[in-house]
Amino acid sequence: MRLRLREPLLYRWLCIKRALDQRLRPADELGTPAIRRILAISCTALGDTLLSTPGLRALRQTYPQAHITLLVHPALQALFAGLAEVDELIPYDGKWRSFGRVARQLKNFDLAAIFHGNEPQATPLAYLSGARYVFKLPNNNRWNFLLSNREPVLGWDDLGHGIAQRLAVARLAGATGEFSSRMIVPLPAAGVEALDQALCERGWQTANIVAFQPGASTMSRRWPRSRFIAAAVRLAQAHPELRFVITGSPAEAALCQEIAAGIEAAAPLPGETRAWASAGQLPLVALPALLKRCRLLVTGDTGPMHLAVTVETPVVALFAVSDPARSGPGYDPERHIVIRKWRTCDPCFSKNCPYAEPICMDNISVDEVIAAVDRILHRKTV
Repeated sequence: MRLRLREPLLYRWLCIKRALDQRLRPADELGTPAIRRILAISCTALGDTLLSTPGLRALRQTYPQAHITLLVHPALQALFAGLAEVDELIPYDGKWRSFGRVARQLKNFDLAAIFHGNEPQATPLAYLSGARYVFKLPNNNRWNFLLSNREPVLGWDDLGHGIAQRLAVARLAGATGEFSSRMIVPLPAAGVEALDQALCERGWQTANIVAFQPGASTMSRRWPRSRFIAAAVRLAQAHPELRFVITGSPAEAALCQEIAAGIEAAAPLPGETRAWASAGQLPLVALPALLKRCRLLVTGDTGPMHLAVTVETPVVALFAVSDPARSGPGYDPERHIVIRKWRTCDPCFSKNCPYAEPICMDNISVDEVIAAVDRILHRKTV
């Protein structure tokens, strides 16, 4: 009951507060040293935060003297701690339980750029930070009245790829000129060290490694586990030198272990490890170094897909329910291969998919994935 009351009460209070707001907002301040403190919000998942890094770089290039604070999901704080484009990280999981604490931390900002955040929390937090300018795209929700860019009203379908959407927010915030679309991620020394130790334990220091990412934020984005096993077995027969790492979050460890065990059973390598489930064994800070070390990654629409793109590892990206034009590899099309099938249900049930292993992703065949992997492996060895 209390949770249901929070949003309408907050909405009414902010309507009154905004109507009485006397903050001056001269448009000629944007893009100038008058903007000294910037709040950037990208506090959702790994992929969303990576997609925000070109926007962060655009803000840093536009406001080199400014103090930039990034609101980031707590699970990602260690990974992005070394990001040169920001001066400070504040952890926030996008939930009500920490809304008040974070709101009290956010004081005396000049500008807020919401690259990606959950509502009804993100826009109110940006406004309560004291920022004279608050920018967000899309801007078609009920909190639009708190934004500096109320018009034109734009939805996701108007904004193109996620990187372009974030750069559009940066331009609203005063960034001008051309900016790189390339994403950024630190390579923490602790992560590199953890990876080196794990590879040494398995005798994989010089191994040819193919990565599989079977998990995803929704079941509707997962390729069936049996297909990953079948693909690995056939690839091992054609390329006996290959080793397979099954990546994922700690919550996906059981899934990854099942796939690794299936590969080991069907394509054993006497005295050696053919497949390793790194989920739950390597910290997130090691994932950039791991993917950089791999020949390629086979994945659905996931955060690790964007991470592989960031570290310039080729990706075989499997899409059905989501649109690769919006959330697929954002650049280097010559490096990556996207396999797309049309969704089975329209509209898509997404997080409420009724199928244990979604039939739309099942439409992507093992043959198609193997052909794509072979193309990349051949390209690498030419």
